[in-house]
Amino acid sequence: MWGTVRQWSSRFRSQDSLKGWLRDGLAGFSLASMNIPQVLGYARIAGMPAVTGLYTVLLPLVAFAAFGSSRHLVVAADSATAAIFSSALSTMALSGSAHYMALVSMVALLSAGFLLVARLFRLGFLADFLSRTVLVGFMAGVGVQVGVVMAFDMLGLTPHSHHPLYQALELLEHLPDAVPLAVLVSIFVSVALACGNRFLPHYPWALVAVVGSISASWLADGHAHHLALVGPVAGGLPAFFLPWVGWDELLALLPVATSCVFVMIAQSAATARAAANQFDETVDENSDILGLSAANAVAAFSGSFAVNGSPTQTAMAIRAGATSQRAQLMFAFVTFCVLLFFTKPLQFLPRCVLGAIVFNVAIGMIQIRALQRIKQESPGEFGLAMITAATVVGLGVEQGIFIAIALSLFRHVRHSYMPHSMVLKEDAATGALEAQPVTVNALSETGLVIYRFCADIFYANCNHFIQDLRTLTSDAQSHIKCIVVDASAITDVDYSAAIAVKTSIAELHQKGVRVIFGRVSSYLKADMDRHHISEILGEENIFPQLHTALAEARLHTHG
Repeated sequence: MWGTVRQWSSRFRSQDSLKGWLRDGLAGFSLASMNIPQVLGYARIAGMPAVTGLYTVLLPLVAFAAFGSSRHLVVAADSATAAIFSSALSTMALSGSAHYMALVSMVALLSAGFLLVARLFRLGFLADFLSRTVLVGFMAGVGVQVGVVMAFDMLGLTPHSHHPLYQALELLEHLPDAVPLAVLVSIFVSVALACGNRFLPHYPWALVAVVGSISASWLADGHAHHLALVGPVAGGLPAFFLPWVGWDELLALLPVATSCVFVMIAQSAATARAAANQFDETVDENSDILGLSAANAVAAFSGSFAVNGSPTQTAMAIRAGATSQRAQLMFAFVTFCVLLFFTKPLQFLPRCVLGAIVFNVAIGMIQIRALQRIKQESPGEFGLAMITAATVVGLGVEQGIFIAIALSLFRHVRHSYMPHSMVLKEDAATGALEAQPVTVNALSETGLVIYRFCADIFYANCNHFIQDLRTLTSDAQSHIKCIVVDASAITDVDYSAAIAVKTSIAELHQKGVRVIFGRVSSYLKADMDRHHISEILGEENIFPQLHTALAEARLHTHG
């Protein structure tokens, strides 16, 4: 605990000049002006009262600033986690009801508990199991799903389905019922936001849209023109309570909270790393997990919903000039003032304006340029990204995150299952060893083959290793006397693979082919000893360097 306090204190003292505090204070005020309208929209995605969106940028911001390590990560309401639990909980209770709010708060509390366990077991490495490729696809799918939901508000309609595809079909079916004024206002706000963010990105255009629409709605009586409004927003600070649900419902919430936690760890780590790289800083993922746990705990106790490291809000903070979590503390202070003094005007905010603001955020989640780069550089990975996006849209966000994790692991296993292998042959011009394909009777030099297997050998790829050795010696007229295995990429051999390797070595010995291993690391040597490969091979055929292994092989080959 005291270590965390010292870390927090040193982080805020690192730039304790008046200029630094002023810069972060102004950045925090600018961040609040841009993001307060957005968190109201996120509350809409979460199916919660609008004021709970403000609660997510009050105490959770302070909690993460106290316990997290990232200087730039903004932990607040996020569309991805909001979409995960709202899509699952909307089938358990009516959105916005007291029962629904209790379920949402319990999801936040369970997430805080899971995150605390993840911190205790130092599970920050789990973030590495979501590859950037499938994460881009996942965020694109979430963007499409959120965009469809917000399109209902932009058209003045109300969705009745909770399934993304059914919502899209319902939207098309009810297009003739759209409210003309809502459509016009939504188009105007969307174009204004897009142009403003494109040409003058440092200005709080979302705040301008909110203030302008509130003023116009109040003066022109939006209800009289059939515009749906946000309605009364409760003022004052949040009331603290312990969320309580039944045992059966608690069990049903476990997979929902688990999905949220995976997204929190992966998305927050990716966002914090990107920000740290931009400023040549380092982050501690495990400390950030603790910060996320604290933020979600206070969100649960204050009647709010699960919070996450937000890529869009973090980018806005950096763009506003924030250099530390002091900017987030100013953001929280501005929210505190809004809750006490400025919630009444929010009731006149048209839902179509809020929908347009969040719709633009959702569109920004679809990273077209990143998808294009992936497609150009790796069509296979682009396919994985598209499968992830389609799963999110077709099945839901919760299923999408598990598919994303599965595809990330599949991609890793596929590379290990089908590793590169080659025969090394000396280039006549340079004298360097160059790679050649593994073919029948491929020789590195007379009577000698230098073979490289570019992965650890385990149960799934050991047949590839064995088949290569059999291919090299399959010709009955083979003149191969010795095979040198360049083991520089092999650091581990499991039990199943060890049995296969020993069998293969015995087969080669029966053919009169000597097998020598070069560049054997201490890790590989320990495995070879434990699995008795060293006994079959002979200690005289195991070398820590390749050149000594080649010298022994040439002495054997050329007599």
